[in-house]
Amino acid sequence: MPSPLATEIYTAHAHVTGGREGAGKTSDGVLDVLLATPGTGKPGTNPEQLFAVGYSACFLSAMHIAALQSKVKWPKDAAIDTDVTLGQTANKEYQLHVVMNIDLPGLDAETKRKLVEAAHATCPYSRATRGDVEVEQGIK
Repeated sequence: MPSPLATEIYTAHAHVTGGREGAGKTSDGVLDVLLATPGTGKPGTNPEQLFAVGYSACFLSAMHIAALQSKVKWPKDAAIDTDVTLGQTANKEYQLHVVMNIDLPGLDAETKRKLVEAAHATCPYSRATRGDVEVEQGIK
């Protein structure tokens, strides 16, 4: 099937077996992980942890790009702590809830707010989850 994208920048290829109790690896071998359901005590990571890391990395980069475009001096120790919670709605549908605690030391509150807004508009993870996953931020 042809891609709906006008320009393809990068494609990640992953192979997963066994679902939450299996394993996954990328075609280049850089990521090779055991998967385990949270709370089982079995060794391995889970999709929520992988999503938290991926979303945080993408969002931090989107803020950095916004800072460069706005000629804002990017704090070298900028960071995000992200919680991704798997739960169920009142209708028993599985759902994610994301809380990001964003640390942009040395920047004023208005600049921080603008960078976060710009990142939510441009980060592919934010755009992919918009309208379906509640995302909250706390900004330091």
